[in-house]
Amino acid sequence: MKSARAKTPRKPIVKKGSQTNLKDPVGVYCRVRPLGFPDQECCIEVINNTTVQLHTPEGYRLNRNGDYKETQYSFKQVFGTHTTQKELFDVVANPLVDDLIHGKNGLLFTYGVTGSGKTHTMTGSPGEGGLLPRCLDMIFNSIGSFQAKRYVFKSNDRNSMDIQCEVDALLERQKREAMPNPKTPSSKRQVDPEFADMITVQEFCKAEEVDEDSVYGVFVSYIEIYNNYIYDLLEEVPFDPIKPKWNSCSTPMRNTDFVPPQSKLLREDKNHNMYVAGCTEVEVKSTEEAFEVFWRGQKKRRIANTHLNRESSRSHSVFNIKLVQAPLDADGDNVLQEKEQITISQLSLVDLAGSERTYRTRAEGNRLREAGNINQSLMTLRTCMDVLRENQMYGTNKMVPYRDSKLTHLFKNYFDGEGKVRMIVCVNPKAEDYEENLQVMRFAEVTQEVEVARPVDKAICGLTPGRRYRNQPRGPIGNEPLVTDVVLQSFPPLPSCEILDINDEQTLPRLIEALEKRHHLRQMMIDEFNKQSNAFKALLQEFDNAVLSKENHMQGKLNEKEKMISGQKLEIERLEKKNKTLEYKIEILEKTTTIYEEDKRNLQQELETQNQKLQRQFSDKRRLEARLQGMVTETTMKWEKECERRVAAKQLEMQNKLWVKDEKLKQLKAIVTEPKTEKPERPSRERDREKVTQRSVSPSPVPFLFQPDQNAPPIRLRHRRSRSAGDRWVDHKPASNMQTETVMQPHVPHAITVSVANEKALAKCEKYMLTHQELASDGEIETKLIKGDIYKTRGGGQSVQFTDIETLKQESPNGSRKRRSSTVAPAQPDGAESEWTDVETRCSVAVEMKAGSQLGPGYQHHAQPKRKKP
Repeated sequence: MKSARAKTPRKPIVKKGSQTNLKDPVGVYCRVRPLGFPDQECCIEVINNTTVQLHTPEGYRLNRNGDYKETQYSFKQVFGTHTTQKELFDVVANPLVDDLIHGKNGLLFTYGVTGSGKTHTMTGSPGEGGLLPRCLDMIFNSIGSFQAKRYVFKSNDRNSMDIQCEVDALLERQKREAMPNPKTPSSKRQVDPEFADMITVQEFCKAEEVDEDSVYGVFVSYIEIYNNYIYDLLEEVPFDPIKPKWNSCSTPMRNTDFVPPQSKLLREDKNHNMYVAGCTEVEVKSTEEAFEVFWRGQKKRRIANTHLNRESSRSHSVFNIKLVQAPLDADGDNVLQEKEQITISQLSLVDLAGSERTYRTRAEGNRLREAGNINQSLMTLRTCMDVLRENQMYGTNKMVPYRDSKLTHLFKNYFDGEGKVRMIVCVNPKAEDYEENLQVMRFAEVTQEVEVARPVDKAICGLTPGRRYRNQPRGPIGNEPLVTDVVLQSFPPLPSCEILDINDEQTLPRLIEALEKRHHLRQMMIDEFNKQSNAFKALLQEFDNAVLSKENHMQGKLNEKEKMISGQKLEIERLEKKNKTLEYKIEILEKTTTIYEEDKRNLQQELETQNQKLQRQFSDKRRLEARLQGMVTETTMKWEKECERRVAAKQLEMQNKLWVKDEKLKQLKAIVTEPKTEKPERPSRERDREKVTQRSVSPSPVPFLFQPDQNAPPIRLRHRRSRSAGDRWVDHKPASNMQTETVMQPHVPHAITVSVANEKALAKCEKYMLTHQELASDGEIETKLIKGDIYKTRGGGQSVQFTDIETLKQESPNGSRKRRSSTVAPAQPDGAESEWTDVETRCSVAVEMKAGSQLGPGYQHHAQPKRKKP
């Protein structure tokens, strides 16, 4: 579940407390609160020291399989119901306090639903102190003997510290002690019995490797975030009788000296760290003082009685412990008066208000508004975690919405790499909190996948270590005797000096002898000491000479090195100038390259556009050529057929004219060659009707498409060769057509006769003929033969293009036809009458070609009356 993740985008400022190469995930721990009643239904089970399992209680929605849904969640460590405050502190808070003493920041906050034990975990109860008093106890156990005097460090309004000398600090202390009500608690006060049991810690805890050459100062502050506003719980608000008075539950009250405080603003210091402007910071010198300050602010914190919790926190509380560290000077007596050498580290202990559902707490009015703001700030915290996780897992650069809530905005620096972040998830295993615990577990699962940069170790000031005890007088070390005691013990013991008898002459001589021995031994020791002293002086002299020669040698080498360094510095400056020049040239070349690349991309895009345009034009041209080719071919074929039809029609017309001329010539010849006789009487009309005159027979222009009836007199047909003589026809005769009794009947040899056109028949033929009948205006049936050519299409089918229409119509001759009157010619010798006639007198029914018809070229036959020669 853990992978390499990118850091959240932020200002391009490299902070002093972070490094980008090493990252640690947010440490998420789980603590399970004991049930209120032994027989109460439980929804959380501790599987092992890193895993818990959620059971769906009775009455809740089942999953798709019909079984109860069980979900497991993993943490860095899980603390069961029997975990003590000491065990929790050693695992979670002890490393944060150790980092605080070594100059690193830390953030520890408790998260969970209302009534899950967050405040108990942070503050504790009588007889069992929580994480906060234990952190204070460990801090003062570690730096107790190294603390600076009060007011040596002085806080300012820029989230930093100033250093005062001993005299200024003394004057400040005297001034504060002279005040009637000093703000700073005194270590000489008696501990308040209200919280005395909470700060009494039986186990002694101390940090290792504390810097003994530094002095320390501890400052604490206490704020709350209520309805997304920041309030200072340590601020001393003066009594104002005009303004309305309010109690801790935001309801009016009387006879009190509490006035609603003003909300504070968040600011950003020069190191881009967020802090509360104008917040009260109190310097404390012991655990009792620090917890007394905390308890004073805790009384002002907003709590209320809800349906789920008798003392429900209505705000997020933040208790800040700021540790100031400054090194001693070279003598180890006073604090080094250099502000740049001050190291400030901070540990923030946050007790978040519990998330709650209003239908369960039955909140109304102010409680409902408080619950809405609490849930909104916790939702913003979860959104920030989601965005951080997404940025680190997928490499995105989404903006983290820190500013949507004062809570996330205040601690944005910790998630940007300014210290370790630890979270304790407190859960109540009762079944009623199942849904809320499920949301808490999901948030914890997301949070422990977020990684923050690991803070670096602080820089070493460079002074000689051990300077605190260097100038202080030292006594005997352990049980080792002094040098004078050793010398006195080497002397022979003195005899008894008591003289009991006046005549005693032995005591004094023995005493004199012993003193002389001691004097002799002392003299020998003096001589030996002088001898060794001289030898030691000689050695010191040699050592001094050697040191001096080495110093001279080192000085010469140092001068050479300095010259070399000077030359290298000059070379470096020259190379830096050259590097700047090259960088400037590279920048110009990069800009030029960028311009050229942009031009190249534009030209490539333009070239691609032109190529696409040319390809489209080429494809359009090819389609147009194919279309034109098809049109030309179609037009050529159409005009070829049209020309053939016109030629055939012209030939037929010329044949008719030629036939008429031949008839006229024959008649003229007959008239010229006929002998003249007397003019006979004009025969009557009845005789004219009975007389049958023989006419010369000439070929009649009948098209090949019509064949006379069998009963008609035989005539000689003139056949001509057709282009389509060898083509097969589809003779399409609908079933609704009627059989006519005309002499000429449509007949096509070798044709496929169908009643309905089909693709199979069209595929076997090249020509198509449709027989269509309709009723003419005179009531006669008119038969039209619509002809066309069959073509194959691209899709594999057939298409018919109509090219010709022939019309077969039968007309009845009327009785009003006019005949031309003429004189009766003399009788011929052979008894036949000769009449001058034309084509109209030779054929009562003729077939002719009509060009220019609306339906196109075709045949039409009609009846015309006979005309006699005048």
